[in-house]
Amino acid sequence: MIETLRIEGLAVVERVELEFERGLNVLTGETGAGKSIVLGALALLAGARGSAERVREGSREASVEAVFRTDALPELEAELARRGLEPDGHELVVRRAIAANGRSRAWIAGKLVPVSALAELFSGRIEISSQHESQALLRPETQRRLLDAQGGLLEPRLAVQRGYEALRACDARIATLRADAAERVRRQDFLAYQVHEIDEAKLRPGEIEDLQSARARLAHVERLRGEGAAAVALLAGDPAVSDASSAADLLAEAARHLGALSVLDGSLQELRQRVEAAATEVRDAAADLERYTAGVESDPERLQEVEARLDTIERLRSKYGETVEAILGFRDRAAEELDAIVTADERVAELDRERSARCEALCTAAAALSEGRARAARRLRPQVEAALRALALPQARFEVSLEPLEAPEGLPCGPSGRESVEFLLAANAGDAPRPLRRVASGGELSRVFLALKDALRQESAGMVLVFDEVDAGIGGRIADRVGQVLAHLAEDHQVLCITHLPQIAAAAGTHLRVEKHSRGGRAHGDVVRLDPEARIEEIARMAGGAEISEATRRHARELLRAHAKR
Repeated sequence: MIETLRIEGLAVVERVELEFERGLNVLTGETGAGKSIVLGALALLAGARGSAERVREGSREASVEAVFRTDALPELEAELARRGLEPDGHELVVRRAIAANGRSRAWIAGKLVPVSALAELFSGRIEISSQHESQALLRPETQRRLLDAQGGLLEPRLAVQRGYEALRACDARIATLRADAAERVRRQDFLAYQVHEIDEAKLRPGEIEDLQSARARLAHVERLRGEGAAAVALLAGDPAVSDASSAADLLAEAARHLGALSVLDGSLQELRQRVEAAATEVRDAAADLERYTAGVESDPERLQEVEARLDTIERLRSKYGETVEAILGFRDRAAEELDAIVTADERVAELDRERSARCEALCTAAAALSEGRARAARRLRPQVEAALRALALPQARFEVSLEPLEAPEGLPCGPSGRESVEFLLAANAGDAPRPLRRVASGGELSRVFLALKDALRQESAGMVLVFDEVDAGIGGRIADRVGQVLAHLAEDHQVLCITHLPQIAAAAGTHLRVEKHSRGGRAHGDVVRLDPEARIEEIARMAGGAEISEATRRHARELLRAHAKR
């Protein structure tokens, strides 16, 4: 249950704090006073979407904070513990804030959490019902959802939906594979040619660079020999010229001069050693170059082979990639696609087997859902009729029609099962039950909605049920019955009800009045908890309008005494 609700900076509310009790809590007030703001605040705590438009003008943010008692909800406490969000002595503080820029944040037990965690934790624990939702009761999909909820069939229903979607996806994959059969044959031939052409070349990484180097060497043999011999002559001397000086000889002569000088100045000794080492290095380089030039030979056939190999690689580069690595990468991708095409028929056969298994599983799940709905319909009928009798419809008959639905071609059922669900009502004796959307007046619809809520909530205690003007279209004696049903619901749940009817307000254990004032040219919302005398005045106002007379006060006292005796 919610013990305390604090609202700041939301719509016309600057700051207000509400204290709720167990049982039935009602909120009343003039039309436009801001009762819906309390409803919106609770919706934010339950994970509803927030927007910057809800932030009070001039405020940095709107915030809603509530203290929940969790001692009657061990499943919730266990889930909180799994998330590391433990209540403090069975008191759980939940906060939601919406900044003026629209950013929304949430905290549970003082820890920042994703806003989605609110819906995950409080779905099925905080339920907000509005007049709009009672109108939604006319839609078959809403009726099917309510029946499934009553029968504990939400998980089986989800299993059918998932099974249906998986089967459709499987069919789509099979259709794609079969439709592309001719294109696959053409693609297979093309890919096979590409893979063969690259494999035939027997490429190796780095080959282009090696071939280009070999081609340069083979194409310039004479120049390599001539230039090489000239360089050897300069380094080591020309044998054909007796008095020619070589670089090695000149360095050796320089080393001798430095040796003589180092006798006079010892600091030149290191420089002499460096020059001698250079002379030795020049002689070694000359010898290596002489061996290289001696080994350079003309080989026209090898040059032709290198040119042909480079031409082959160039053709592959123009098709498949700039480098050998890129060409080989293209080949691997083509081979992978080719393998997928070759095994496509096997994949179709595999998908056919998968489809059969999924179809069988969906049949089983749909059959189980149908049986569950039939049981839920039989159980729901007397429960709703009993609640309708309590709501002054003593002759009403309620039925749930389950009609087979035509499944899509080739599928065992639709995404929500094998049958449609429709609620039927006969409000008066002798009437034949007819679809709710055709026979229910506004007041009857409100009562059927409340009867369903009563029936659906008998087996799940400990919820927070919020009703926004569920009393639309009713009044007088029927309103008194509605108050009794809400009080009955409040025996197992905490019920918060926004109402305009004094009969319902009198049924509550806690009565809050929402007020709107103007201060400094701006609207301000406030919520006041009413003491017994103030409560009489408020119920009298609700019963008699703006003019409160002694007669309306007596009527208010009588309503309160009547509910106190029950």
